[in-house]
Amino acid sequence: MTASVNVPLNSRGKLAASLPAEQLAEISALFEFRRTGYSLDAPFYTDRTIFNIDMEAIFGQHWIFAASTAELPEPGDYVTVDYGPYSLIVLRNDDGAVNVLHNVCRHRGARVLTEAAGSTGNLVCGYHSWTYSPEGNLIHASAPGETKFDKSCFGLKRAHGREVAGLIFVCIADEPPTDFDETAKIFEPYLAPHDLSKTKIAYQQNIIEEGNWKLVMENNRECYHCDGHPELACSLFPTWGLTEGLIPPHLEEVWNRNKDAQSSLEERCRRYGLPYEVVEQLDTRIAGIRISRESLDGEGESFSADGRRLSKKLLGDLPDFRLGRCSMHLQPNSWFHFLGDHVITFGVFPINEHQSLVRTTWLVADDAVEGVDYDLEKLTYTWKQTNLQDKAFVELCQQGAGSPAYEPGPYMKSEYQVEAFINWYVQRVQEHLA
Repeated sequence: MTASVNVPLNSRGKLAASLPAEQLAEISALFEFRRTGYSLDAPFYTDRTIFNIDMEAIFGQHWIFAASTAELPEPGDYVTVDYGPYSLIVLRNDDGAVNVLHNVCRHRGARVLTEAAGSTGNLVCGYHSWTYSPEGNLIHASAPGETKFDKSCFGLKRAHGREVAGLIFVCIADEPPTDFDETAKIFEPYLAPHDLSKTKIAYQQNIIEEGNWKLVMENNRECYHCDGHPELACSLFPTWGLTEGLIPPHLEEVWNRNKDAQSSLEERCRRYGLPYEVVEQLDTRIAGIRISRESLDGEGESFSADGRRLSKKLLGDLPDFRLGRCSMHLQPNSWFHFLGDHVITFGVFPINEHQSLVRTTWLVADDAVEGVDYDLEKLTYTWKQTNLQDKAFVELCQQGAGSPAYEPGPYMKSEYQVEAFINWYVQRVQEHLA
């Protein structure tokens, strides 16, 4: 691979066009001749220029999961979302809508809001006090002697935002992909009974993993490694992703128990009118998705050692705690678990070619009281441990990708969702490079 050139993205995202022809041809060839069913070549995980292309072609063009409704409950509430070279302000305005603004002052480029979350009226840059409305309009710029300064020309740059079933998505493309509308129609009926508008944050965890963002996503899209998650295996059947004919002898009893639990869950879902069928379109649409409702082990209620509920408060208008988990994967950066007693959201935000921020947020009913209705340590224990274990797995793979001895290895049959993710990624980048 030609030595990486750290070419900065310009405002219209023309990195690919600015690369030397030889380097662009070499990168394009990596995508074109990628071997189906095998992991990617090392530069996909280690090269700065490919990372910058990812930021332009994937994170610069597609809808990205940013936050949940519970993180912006009131007008003026905001979160800042950073990935690659971008920083966005996601803010609830007075009419309840969500504004998305580039967190870059139009004076000298300083970050306008520096906290990860908070509440604000107008947005004031801490450098020279340029002040913007929640819509991003410049309303004050103290500029002695400036008599012809037109404030209307210097509002914060806007991005796109949308809120669907309690999840907030952002897109910085001039024209966002339109098929997200169809994907939203798929997942809204699954999520609506959990009513995220009536939840609150119980806890949020930020972990920086020393791994490329694609390795983080690959790790999430399979359970081949789930023997390394002993806490999670108490409630999540470790046969996830397997089918008849792929069950190893030591998991046959678990597989049969899973089938019985899934049959009982589907009967309850039919009784309550809850969708549960698997919808899997991970690489056949631009806004790739997989969603289903799946049984949990033990009591089948939550991610605990015995499968029992971790909060006493049911979410939304759900009729029963024993509803397993509604699991959703969205390309390119998120996955979710919706249970009867709580919700967990996961977002991956690339930092550079070898680091990624993984943000995990636990949501409970807005009237649930810590210490009365739920124990925070018990609520978060399973996925805190699982996240740390996944962090270690991802970092092992990143170390390996940096070795001269690395070469792509084959995905197993149970890793078909990893292949789907990579196929989706390759398709999207090739479309962009074309």
